[in-house]
Amino acid sequence: MQEGNVIEVEDLTKRFGDFTAVDKISFAVKQGEIFGFLGANGAGKTTAMRMLIGLSKPSSGEAKVAGFDVYRENEQIKNNIGYMSQKFSLYEDLTVKENIRFYAGIYGKSDQFIKEKTSIILKQLHMEEQANNLVVSLPLGWKQKLAFSVAVFHEPRIVFLDEPTGGVDPVTRREFWQMIYKAADKGITVFVTTHYMDEAEYCHRVSIMVDGRIEALDNPAALKKRFNARNMEEVFLKLARGAKRAE
Repeated sequence: MQEGNVIEVEDLTKRFGDFTAVDKISFAVKQGEIFGFLGANGAGKTTAMRMLIGLSKPSSGEAKVAGFDVYRENEQIKNNIGYMSQKFSLYEDLTVKENIRFYAGIYGKSDQFIKEKTSIILKQLHMEEQANNLVVSLPLGWKQKLAFSVAVFHEPRIVFLDEPTGGVDPVTRREFWQMIYKAADKGITVFVTTHYMDEAEYCHRVSIMVDGRIEALDNPAALKKRFNARNMEEVFLKLARGAKRAE
């Protein structure tokens, strides 16, 4: 991999029979970068993410994540990344503290590390009093913040976030993005999908997929200039209008 890159993708493709979900996409992501991966429903972004995190094998092309090959080293990839799905990946019948410790244990962290980091997370989230409450009892915004904290608990090189702020109010979304910036400041690369175009403005660079292909990739300011758009919503709409497929 080129120095500074933590993700490198070249002509990555995924086919399901005669249907090409992801069609020869190529890009690279640098360490500590907040990389927005955008696309309408059916564009192929979730399929692409699943290949990168080791949950789906590509049909062709090349990709390395955290220095590991997506074909042969997907277990090593899983050990070097964090992942937060749209379902938040939390066990609602466990307490806040039990969820943190469960996920920490998966990554083989020492008891001392888990104890100290659990205390830090609870304090950062202002959830000390909720530590022994079941996750099911938490408001949605709190669940999202907890799920993100769990995803980066083991200090991964990259964290993948799939629509992490869906369904919450604008204030909670801003607070969530403050957590993302803090993670990036520590050198964690953030690979995020979102359908909120104002959130695309927060990313260092943005990729926009249409019908399985990357149709645009640059920083938000450059994309707005290129498409003569006032905001990322306009950029997205100009590209998405040409889409031929949807879920």
